[in-house]
Amino acid sequence: MRLEIDFLDEVSELSEQDLYEIEQLLNFAAEMENVQTGSELSVTFVSNERIQEINREYRDKDRPTDVISFAMEEMGEGELEIVGEEIPRVLGDIIISVPKAREQADEYDHPFMRELGFLAVHGFLHLLGYDHMNEQDEKKMFGRQKEILEGYGLGR
Repeated sequence: MRLEIDFLDEVSELSEQDLYEIEQLLNFAAEMENVQTGSELSVTFVSNERIQEINREYRDKDRPTDVISFAMEEMGEGELEIVGEEIPRVLGDIIISVPKAREQADEYDHPFMRELGFLAVHGFLHLLGYDHMNEQDEKKMFGRQKEILEGYGLGR
């Protein structure tokens, strides 16, 4: 495995198989993105209420959302970069609303795992520096998401 992933299911709704699939998918994405072996991240599955709290606190948006990522490699003002060969790469945190994923799976008429995988890859690409703030970046990010999901077998 390329990634060290710390999973936390706060809603106790995901099976071991669900977590295994997300782990395999994220490792597949890491392979495609040539992410350093041993890189670390966490994936937390939460309720709509919890993701709304996080969205309000960190993004000033008082509503539930489907996925939020916190990239650890983004340097804040006044922060010092720590580098070294023996230091593992810590990518950050992905937080996914399970109820929102279920709702969107129904809305888009595809399996829950396809939606959960989409959100996990979306959050993962954000951790790697992808964004969709303008049309060019959006095209690049969503194109890469599609390649990863289809390559893994979770295409539409």
